[in-house]
Amino acid sequence: MKLEHYLKKILTAPVYDVAVRTPLQAAEKLSRRLGNRILLKREDLQPVFSFKLRGAYNCIYQRSRRESFNQVVTASAGNHAQGVALAADRLGMKALIVMPETTPAIKIDAVKAFGAKITLHGDTYDDAYTHAIALAERRSSPFIHPYDDPDVIAGQGTVAMELMQQQREGIDAVFVPVGGGGLIAGIAAYLRATQSGIRIIGVEPKDAASLHAALKTGRRVRLGQVGIFVDGVAVRQIGSEPFRIARQTVDEVVLVDTDEVCAAIKDIFEDTRSIAEPAGALAVAGIKRYVATHRPINKTFAAVVSGANMNFDRLRHVSERAELGEQREMLLAVQVPEKPGSFRAFCRALGRRSITEFNYRYANAGKADIFVGVELGSGWRERSELLASLRRQGYQVTDMSLNEMAKLHVRYMVGGRGPKLEDEYLLRLEFPERPGALASFLEHLGQSWNISLFHYRNHGAAYGRVLMGVQIPQRERSRLRSLLDKLGYLYTDETENPVYGLFLH
Repeated sequence: MKLEHYLKKILTAPVYDVAVRTPLQAAEKLSRRLGNRILLKREDLQPVFSFKLRGAYNCIYQRSRRESFNQVVTASAGNHAQGVALAADRLGMKALIVMPETTPAIKIDAVKAFGAKITLHGDTYDDAYTHAIALAERRSSPFIHPYDDPDVIAGQGTVAMELMQQQREGIDAVFVPVGGGGLIAGIAAYLRATQSGIRIIGVEPKDAASLHAALKTGRRVRLGQVGIFVDGVAVRQIGSEPFRIARQTVDEVVLVDTDEVCAAIKDIFEDTRSIAEPAGALAVAGIKRYVATHRPINKTFAAVVSGANMNFDRLRHVSERAELGEQREMLLAVQVPEKPGSFRAFCRALGRRSITEFNYRYANAGKADIFVGVELGSGWRERSELLASLRRQGYQVTDMSLNEMAKLHVRYMVGGRGPKLEDEYLLRLEFPERPGALASFLEHLGQSWNISLFHYRNHGAAYGRVLMGVQIPQRERSRLRSLLDKLGYLYTDETENPVYGLFLH
């Protein structure tokens, strides 16, 4: 199908029977930081919190004009399932959605809320897809593809139509998240048929870059495996029709990593007070990567915020990784002498930088290996300067900022049981959080006692929380408590806590 034919299909798509015209919102804070005007196309504000409703409804509506049926079938574990369920309900039809057995209950409940019938089958999307195709054939019901269908593509193309109606002053580039390719194909078909000079840039995760691989080789490539964090675009192979359109129209594909996506979720929140899902923030991450690479100034870039179906329990992971994605934090493994005063000397070596995390457990009498997070003020350049400074001061340092295993697992596993230490006193305490707070605390503590366990994590709250083990004879503990009282720190004696005996002692 030629692009001009897609233009007619987009202009006549009746998506507003169910969808809304979403706002095009300026991201003021992000624009100031990047030196370019950043606009957010808020598809996360659709009734199902995703653009998928547009394509699903248009496909079902158009097919109902050509064929006779009262039920549709699809396979999806995410936003497409909700789009099909709502679209079918509005058109007075039944919807059968096949989802993998591993689908979280929150997604199943969201689809059921729109009146769809759900069948759970297999462990993966591919299993569910194969089963759904068989069910559709058996029941003579149309299968509504998530992205590889001209009517779906046309429905998604209405995003670009709205975009150009809302921003008449001109857009230099549109950044679009890419999974199966239906959204970027629809947007590109409309823009190439109506505009000139607007760059169309796809954005994919580095571990799920099916369009990037296809454009590089000149043919569709099936990826051996894909990352699952940006689950809304975790597709092994770009769709056939989307790829045909993309290879004619897409100017570039930008690849981003998990940390950059998490940072983009935070950026969107800071400008809109809304939480995008990882795929929803992908285009913003792509803009930031593009600006860092190409250094444009005073350009206008639009990003499609494609969805907001975020599981609440993922927010902790997003928060942990966002600072790394913004290059505002680095993670270090540092070896220091195992003797009183070593921690304090190390904090002095860091200067006035805030420590975001500090993990340590006594292992032997010679040396201590500590896991440290450090706040950065000027990005990766400062990271290099700090590493050089610490090494000049004699510290053995390993930079773990780009080490995926360290970020996902090791930071939570540092420590464990120590040897049978004499006179270990375990305290849980809080102190006011401000730059240099940890260094100040260690200064007040002095060198009288050996710290044998230390865990601290700055979460941006008003108070820092520490779990600390100190080797201190029973007769001197009142002196430590008096010091803490004088400082005004709240503390709790955890020496008799059963968890201490089970896991730490």
